[in-house]
Amino acid sequence: MGDNAWRWTDAWIFVSLVIASGAGRHRRAADSRRPEGVRLTDVLSTADHLNHAIPERHDVETAVQRLVGAGLVTVSDGWFRITPDGEQLWRTRPRAGVGGTVDSVQGVLVRRHAPGSAPWHLPEEDHAAAVQEYVVRSIPAPRRSPEGQTGR
Repeated sequence: MGDNAWRWTDAWIFVSLVIASGAGRHRRAADSRRPEGVRLTDVLSTADHLNHAIPERHDVETAVQRLVGAGLVTVSDGWFRITPDGEQLWRTRPRAGVGGTVDSVQGVLVRRHAPGSAPWHLPEEDHAAAVQEYVVRSIPAPRRSPEGQTGR
């Protein structure tokens, strides 16, 4: 595919942003969500849950540039937000199970929107810090017995 076509990774990042932000909750009003959006760590976490892989820095950067350029996403001070156009795309997409959601959204992107190009850069150290934060958050806390119990 050329640079003028949506990639699967673009849809993967978009779906991850939507789910991480809570915009995917069909009964929740846009003004009831946190207005600041979501951080990169939350996007990476959601992407990993969707595809069992943490997106590479270049994949995130390229997808966000294209999504911002298409008017579907905004990024400000490290906060990612879905725009009203992005929410409309999400709410009107063909329904699919979790496994097919990214493919479904990619099909909608291809049919309804041209990918854009916005001057957004994801520094390597920001991506690495977000991955590290996600990994640390993912480690389960050690089990502790309730106070006063000997475990027998």
